[in-house]
Amino acid sequence: MSAAPAYSEDKGGSAGPGEPEYGHDPASGGIFSSDYKRHDDLKEMLDTNKDSLKLEAMKRIVAMIARGKNASDLFPAVVKNVACKNIEVKKLVYVYLVRYAEEQQDLALLSISTFQRGLKDPNQLIRASALRVLSSIRVPIIVPIMMLAIKEAASDMSPYVRKTAAHAIPKLYSLDSDQKDQLIEVIEKLLADKTTLVAGSVVMAFEEVCPERIDLIHKNYRKLCNLLIDVEEWGQVVIISMLTRYARTQFLSPTQNESLLEENPEKAFYGSEEDEAKGPGSEAAASTALPARKPYVMDPDHRLLLRNTKPLLQSRSAAVVMAVAQLYFHLAPKAEVGVIAKALVRLLRSHSEVQYVVLQNVATMSIKRRGMFEPYLKSFYIRSTDPTQIKILKLEVLTNLANETNIPTVLREFQTYIRSMDKDFVAATIQAIGRCATNIGRVRDTCLNGLVQLLSNRDELVVAESVVVIKKLLQMQPAQHGEIIKHLAKLTDNIQVPMARASILWLIGEYCEHVPRIAPDVLRKMAKSFTAEEDIVKLQVINLAAKLYLTNSKQTKLLTQYVLSLAKYDQNYDIRDRARFTRQLIVPSEQGGALSRHAKKLFLAPKPAPVLESSFKDRDHFQLGSLSHLLNAKATGYQELPDWPEEAPDPSVRNVEVPEWTKCSNREKRKEKEKPFYSDSEGESGPTESADSDPESESESDSKSSSESGSGESSSESDNKGQDEDEEKGRSSESEHSEEEGKKRKMKKRKKVPEGQEGGSFSDEGSDSSSSSSESEMTSETEEEQVEPASWRKQTPPSSKSAPAAKEISLLDLEDFTPPSVQPVSPPTVVSTSLAADLEGLTLTDSPLVPSLLSPVLGVGRQELLHRVAGEGLAVDYTFSRQPFSGDPHMVAVHIHFSNSSDTPIKGLHVGTPKLPAGISIQEFPEIESLAPGESATAVMGINFCDSTQAANFQLCTQTRQFYVSIQPPVGELMAPVFMSENEFKKEQGKLTGMNEITEKLTLPDTCRSDHVVVQKVTATANLGRVPCGTSDEYRFAGRTLTSGSLVLLTLDAQPTGAAQLTVNSEKMVIGTMLVKDVVQALTQ
Repeated sequence: MSAAPAYSEDKGGSAGPGEPEYGHDPASGGIFSSDYKRHDDLKEMLDTNKDSLKLEAMKRIVAMIARGKNASDLFPAVVKNVACKNIEVKKLVYVYLVRYAEEQQDLALLSISTFQRGLKDPNQLIRASALRVLSSIRVPIIVPIMMLAIKEAASDMSPYVRKTAAHAIPKLYSLDSDQKDQLIEVIEKLLADKTTLVAGSVVMAFEEVCPERIDLIHKNYRKLCNLLIDVEEWGQVVIISMLTRYARTQFLSPTQNESLLEENPEKAFYGSEEDEAKGPGSEAAASTALPARKPYVMDPDHRLLLRNTKPLLQSRSAAVVMAVAQLYFHLAPKAEVGVIAKALVRLLRSHSEVQYVVLQNVATMSIKRRGMFEPYLKSFYIRSTDPTQIKILKLEVLTNLANETNIPTVLREFQTYIRSMDKDFVAATIQAIGRCATNIGRVRDTCLNGLVQLLSNRDELVVAESVVVIKKLLQMQPAQHGEIIKHLAKLTDNIQVPMARASILWLIGEYCEHVPRIAPDVLRKMAKSFTAEEDIVKLQVINLAAKLYLTNSKQTKLLTQYVLSLAKYDQNYDIRDRARFTRQLIVPSEQGGALSRHAKKLFLAPKPAPVLESSFKDRDHFQLGSLSHLLNAKATGYQELPDWPEEAPDPSVRNVEVPEWTKCSNREKRKEKEKPFYSDSEGESGPTESADSDPESESESDSKSSSESGSGESSSESDNKGQDEDEEKGRSSESEHSEEEGKKRKMKKRKKVPEGQEGGSFSDEGSDSSSSSSESEMTSETEEEQVEPASWRKQTPPSSKSAPAAKEISLLDLEDFTPPSVQPVSPPTVVSTSLAADLEGLTLTDSPLVPSLLSPVLGVGRQELLHRVAGEGLAVDYTFSRQPFSGDPHMVAVHIHFSNSSDTPIKGLHVGTPKLPAGISIQEFPEIESLAPGESATAVMGINFCDSTQAANFQLCTQTRQFYVSIQPPVGELMAPVFMSENEFKKEQGKLTGMNEITEKLTLPDTCRSDHVVVQKVTATANLGRVPCGTSDEYRFAGRTLTSGSLVLLTLDAQPTGAAQLTVNSEKMVIGTMLVKDVVQALTQ
């Protein structure tokens, strides 16, 4: 128990031999002695050899720092433990050093070799902490060491360490700005990182070090847009702010051609809605086809940014919502900006600090885009509990939103506010009434009468503010309001507020011809009290005297001379100067210049009525949400929002080049054949890209497809039509037996994927070959399968038309094979030794594999789309076929089954113009010319649900009728199966932990405890592939979402008792949550 002395010595006060004793003698003072021996017990604990004591000491020290206490005198004792082998102690030591390394630089430098060793530690947290401490030592001499450490950390395998490297870059830059060029190289490298953990940090480093280097963003733009949804909230704010400025330099203004659109509003309205539904690729294609109809076409990358930031309006972070709101305000077309209003109104339920910032921005937005917030007018009504600054901002917004329709409601609200006890708020309300009267002529007289009634209020401040506002309103129609001016003149005896008195005197002087009898008397009273008045009132008395001298000199000549004489000897030099200037101007003298002849024109010139404007009118030149906008002054470090370019810069700079070896070797051959099976977008997304880059490749293909669609669309449509007709005929003639055979054939092909025998056989159905080829394309993204093309070349059947042996065949070259028409023969089952362990425990006979390895062809049964009564004899059902859609691999293939139960033929069955949410797109089925009575037909259409369960709404049209229908997918149909080994599954699962993991416990009923039933229920619920598993009580399934290609991994751990745990790992947290719910429901039914 070596710790006992450490505690007892501090309390007991007994010292060792030769040391003075403290604390026993009252005269020595307990305070000083305790200070002298402060932290001794901690120092002793840190000097012991026991890791448990060191850990306890470090926990207490870190707790002290967290409470704000100074622990700097412990630095020497702590820094000695930086080489401790206990990881927990080492972590806490690094936390302490990060806090105090800058203050104790000399001592920290002594341990620099230990920090350098920490950079090579196998634990990622230690490597990151060592780099953090190293970058906290602000000594120029270690700049080269820091630079080397940052470069090494930028290449580290751990994303957490790379993130720390990005954080260290601005620290090094502030220490030595000469390192900028080398740091830019590191930033460029980190910007190419595909992990969400690094993205926000490196963009922050980019903003700090080289915000002008916009060229670094080009290649990473689409990736950042696609990663945005999964980045942490702090990173989202930084990235959105940077992308706002980037978009202002790279895209054309969406509002530049509004005048052209307004000339033909009907066409523009429907055109924009169509484009929004079809997505970026078709948008560009439409622009080439119809240039006259739509002069402005949004860049697909511009649309990508708007589409990917929109879901963040539902973020729990107010900062993220505010960042997206400013992005939409600065970048979106007018028709789309309205979506931010609801999100901003939601933030008004937050704390008063958040409300203050949001209302500042809403006040600015509501000046230009009033219509956005009009539906939410009541959300800006003032509560009695609101702080004054919130009340005044809400008043500002209400005033901005006031129009002829809602002004009665707004004025009733203002009437209530005037009775408030908060005087500043009442003054602001009176000013708001004045602004409403100025802006809306219809209520000017009403407002003026209301303000005149306020003049009899007991509160002097209310009266004073009313006088100031009335003065401004009277300037608009002075001739009609002589009585009000007389009423104001009588108030000069009572009102003592200087601004109000000055306003009354200005009004009487300006419109003295309307009150010729009262004006001289007011001047007489003011001359009596001149010396006691405030400066602002004295200046207006001089003005009144001068104006009356010029218009009624008989009555006021002596009074004017008296006032000017008093002002000549006033203490304020402004008043003395004004008096001398006025005397020379109005009183003619021998030396009087030419100006005195024009005195009347100078003093009594007609003055324009003041325009009462919002104080937020010119704030929108600052980027919304920024500190500069909040302060209405340029803050340090603020970057101006660039103006839109006159001509759009080259969009090809954002295209990412795919390495040559991933490109298809026979692209020219495919172009000659003009087969639509693989779209150009698939050719561009190479088979070896990771899951992170899938969305990026999709967006690239969108931008490129606009140029290539002109040549390929007509042929692809005709081919699709032919293919669909073939499929219809095939389905009508097929029996249940042939469907079972098709399942078996698919099973055999899929069974061979992990065995390296992919090319053994091909189905005679076009749909089967398409499914196998697209599955191979999906599964080829893992590392092990990058060398698979060789195995395809070796095992190509002799009947297929393969490429020459010298050419390496890519996985995308499946089109060059013509499937044989005969029934395929299953090759001998050969299990490779490397995968023997993974496949252990699996039976390789046909029957068990049909349910266990394969997802069923149809997961959900037929669902009704249109009832025959509603469809006037036309009944429509749909099924999700779970086969890849030939037109676009990102689309879900939906089989539409039509049957005519009426007595007349139905002609011209086709899909009308769909009105879809942003991101969702539809590829229509070819028109069915005629459907005879009693006849049935089947068509295939593709829907890209954009990885969401939002319904796709469209119209089914015949020659005579239109029917509004809706297809909403179950979450399990938004994915395609992926086949991987057990090791690959575990590796990918390890990457998707934390927030990407959803776990649910359940109890399996007795009817659902056999392998066959469990697998059947899971695969019926979700289109996932079975992953081999060594244990009998664990089931694994894998798939990828169709649109973004994000992995979805499902694990079911079932106990013999029936207790089970379901785990889903996926980057798409919403999909993961919904999938868990659906699978649990299926298993427990």
